[in-house]
Amino acid sequence: MEKELKYEQAYAELQAIVRKMENDELDIDQMSEQLKRAQLLIKLCKDKLTKTDEEIRKILAEEQP
Repeated sequence: MEKELKYEQAYAELQAIVRKMENDELDIDQMSEQLKRAQLLIKLCKDKLTKTDEEIRKILAEEQP
């Protein structure tokens, strides 16, 4: 299992995949593989954003009188 990616790393990799697709740099086999990777990266980014949002809401709720 790969080391857990940071949000910024996952987002940068996702951008690179999109750029390759837009520039027709991928053949059919690579495209399928990269689409699967992109799905995983999107889920990772969403999960991290959701977790961060929940943590921020919790902190803000604790600060209110």
